[in-house]
Amino acid sequence: MDGTTPRSAPRTRTRSWWGWGWADAHPADAECAAMGALLPGTLARPLPVPDVRDLVRGLRIGAPAVEPPPALAHLVTADPADRAAHAMGKAYRDVARALRGQPGRIPDLVARPAAEQDVADLLDWAGGHGTAVVPYGGGSSVTGGVEYRGDAHRAVLSLDLTGMRRVLEVDTEGRAARIQAGALGPDLEAQLRPHGLTLRHFPQSFEFSTLGGWLATRAGGHYATGRTRIDDFVQSMRVVTPAGTSGSWRLPASGAGPSPDRLFLGSEGALGVITEAWMRLQERPRHKASAAVSFTDFHAALRAVRDLAQSDLSPANCRLLDPGEAALSGAAHDGGSVLVLGFESAHEPVDGRLARAVELARSHGGRPGGNTGPERHADGTPGDDAAVGAWRAAFLRMPYLRDGLVRMGAVAETFETAATWDRVPALIDAVRTEVGAAALKATGHHATVNCRLTHVYPDGAAPYFTVLAAGRPDDGVALWDDLKAVAGEVLHRYRATITHHHAVGRDHRPGYDLQRPEPFALALRAAKDALDPRGILNPGVLVG
Repeated sequence: MDGTTPRSAPRTRTRSWWGWGWADAHPADAECAAMGALLPGTLARPLPVPDVRDLVRGLRIGAPAVEPPPALAHLVTADPADRAAHAMGKAYRDVARALRGQPGRIPDLVARPAAEQDVADLLDWAGGHGTAVVPYGGGSSVTGGVEYRGDAHRAVLSLDLTGMRRVLEVDTEGRAARIQAGALGPDLEAQLRPHGLTLRHFPQSFEFSTLGGWLATRAGGHYATGRTRIDDFVQSMRVVTPAGTSGSWRLPASGAGPSPDRLFLGSEGALGVITEAWMRLQERPRHKASAAVSFTDFHAALRAVRDLAQSDLSPANCRLLDPGEAALSGAAHDGGSVLVLGFESAHEPVDGRLARAVELARSHGGRPGGNTGPERHADGTPGDDAAVGAWRAAFLRMPYLRDGLVRMGAVAETFETAATWDRVPALIDAVRTEVGAAALKATGHHATVNCRLTHVYPDGAAPYFTVLAAGRPDDGVALWDDLKAVAGEVLHRYRATITHHHAVGRDHRPGYDLQRPEPFALALRAAKDALDPRGILNPGVLVG
């Protein structure tokens, strides 16, 4: 999912094991039913919210196939509920399976290392006992990245790194910090705040994902231009592999051959376990301004966004919502598209840059909203105009609403891509048309296929699609797999990436195999064989 900057939640709250986020934030039955009524073909009543204890009893989760040695026993648990909660991520298919008590293979053990040596010791033990190791951060994967599929290994160990969550060192002169990989977004930012610094990486999963997860999946953050990806902030990394520990030098830049960090960025736990990294930081922004611009012509709005991306204005937020997405978020109700613009700086006011961006959008037929300046709340913090505020509130709520629709038997999911500007308009039209037609043919009901741009570059953009459709009574997961296959065919035809920031996981493997050049695949397989000779690290992800 794409991102924004939610506030850290109190530690007393409980994570939902079956759905997104906090257990107490999901919509009540009445709200689920009201949403389902807007989507013909869904259930009359929502599916019950599952209790993990009932699931454990129903699945009759047995004893693990392996036992850790006494020296590692304090790091490992075989608790059935803990194992069930680590069986899958948070994609539609995961939520749908959990609601029906079919989560897939349950890990035999869950390990929580406290230090890098613990990770090395666990990998060494697992390699000698036929045990697959699936690295696990916040568990927010939406591409099957944290579940084990198949039966090639005797046992499965879920390696939960959230016990390694400290900011170990801060270099204020160089504006960098050494951070353990298990740090969740709010914890990371809370430890940096006293230094007046920020990593400034805010994916939608910010509350529920870790630095290590961001690095392993090459995550994208909220910001639309400039440093949009976690790659841009990496100074050096430490990665534990079965073949040894890789520690790159901390350098501002280097031309000494291929970058060792690039081997592990995006490796999704298939080549090694990221334990810590030196990350480039920034001063916390003090000046902010935002505005919304509406368009009657979506393709004119695309041209406006392209010109903004190719200007030197560098908006922090440049998010274009098509008419369906604008209506869904409450940003517009007149059938138009909405461009959400935002600027920020740690050093100087940004209202001038915002005004120039609004004028550029106006030259393409855009109509600015009522507030195009740095309106302030009572506490002095910057405010939003009505459309921006509506979008922001709906954006943070959307994953919970998705789960509510899934309880109504709907297929409710997203996927994203990126393509060059010469292909973006036709690509968006083709995805809407062909995925919508496939859903209608499969269910007899019209589906909603919305689009927004989450990230924009001088040479292209990242379209992000939302699909809402009535599920099939026999199997909604199979329907989604079919729709995802149709979408993948369209992306391949337009030479658009199978994923811009959601990662490959297991769900995107077919598209990734088509996109990846064969000589690179050969090198990747060789790296896998060299670093993980027993094939225990996240089997089925990326390669093998």
